[in-house]
Amino acid sequence: MRRWLVAGAVIEGPDGVLLVQNRRRDGRVDWSPPGGVVDEGETVLEGLTREVAEETGLVVGAWEGPIYEIEAEAPELGWHLRVEVHRALAIDGVLAVADPDGIVVDACYVAAGDCAGHLHGSPLWVRDPLGAWLGERWEGSRSFRYRVDGTDPASLRVSSLP
Repeated sequence: MRRWLVAGAVIEGPDGVLLVQNRRRDGRVDWSPPGGVVDEGETVLEGLTREVAEETGLVVGAWEGPIYEIEAEAPELGWHLRVEVHRALAIDGVLAVADPDGIVVDACYVAAGDCAGHLHGSPLWVRDPLGAWLGERWEGSRSFRYRVDGTDPASLRVSSLP
């Protein structure tokens, strides 16, 4: 079972929430909050700060959270994903896509009410927790769990777990 620890960022600006557009290996694109895999030897916040700077050019000086955590498991595909999502409190720099991995191809601030449209093609474990947080803006942290069934990326079945 391959395991990944991923960090995600909720970054808000005057025009809404920052989302990045990702080009996947199979050519499809989807939107998500900025973030990525935490490298071995990094703390979650070190990895998150690095990923945000690489993908967007923004430097985050302070974080809050995690505001929510996600676990997704795909037994048939042999992977387990754990995500910590933190909210940026202090941001510096100018938004500029410069992802050295070439995955992030666009970035923009999206009004909270329009995020669902941008996230429509994103995995359930990306869109539902962010949508819930934008709707409630709770204190503390919440957890979301998902199971991914199937082996064909075009027809995976994702279910939310209690």
